[in-house]
Amino acid sequence: MLSQVNLRSGARVAAKPARGAVKVSAAMQQNWLPGNARPAHLDGKLAGDFGFDPLNLGANPAALRWYVQAELVHGRTAMAAVAGILLPGLLTKAGALNVPEWYDATDAALAPGGPAAFANLPALFTVQLLLSGFVETKRYMDFKKPRSQGEAGSFVGFETGFAGTGENGYPGGVFDPMGMAKEGGAKLEDLKLKEIKNGRLAMVAMLGFLAQHAATGKGPIDNLADHLSDPWHISFATNGVSLPFAK
Repeated sequence: MLSQVNLRSGARVAAKPARGAVKVSAAMQQNWLPGNARPAHLDGKLAGDFGFDPLNLGANPAALRWYVQAELVHGRTAMAAVAGILLPGLLTKAGALNVPEWYDATDAALAPGGPAAFANLPALFTVQLLLSGFVETKRYMDFKKPRSQGEAGSFVGFETGFAGTGENGYPGGVFDPMGMAKEGGAKLEDLKLKEIKNGRLAMVAMLGFLAQHAATGKGPIDNLADHLSDPWHISFATNGVSLPFAK
């Protein structure tokens, strides 16, 4: 009932909405720019949807579906890259590991005595291109027709492991070895939101790593250590690149 009758006064008192309804409404109203009207095509149902589409790029449903998957893949790639830069860097500084900075890693690996010194760079690149191309082709085919990669004959008898859940970007199965998403429902939606938030943060972090190296010639761990040693005189404003006029 939308209202209830006060038996003593006869007045009609509005009933309180269910707690769950309040949470859903609040989630639907989250907006990257408070007070700004949300685009009609962003209704709050997508994970991490805060109404951000200033160029209206997602007005076309097919384009929006592609952009959602592109962001998800780039976010996951960035999370792996950031972890691959920070963790070895921290372990090397702690003396538990001895590896070069990320921007020198390829040269060090291919140098004489390096772990990949036996490899021929063009041949290595070609193999990686072919393998990555195969994986990306399979992913694209699943994007075009969900669960198609689980059809008999699609992958020499191993196709059952690539059937997916039918939802692009969340294949489950062998890609969810810990079964974190098996419960579905609110838990799965929460995991999706956390993943896309961390993916966006990682993309910004990776951009920062690239900019820091271009400006200082150092990695993020060294940059942070330099800043902490003298925060008032070593910052983004004093590297001579971010704010050239402040040098």
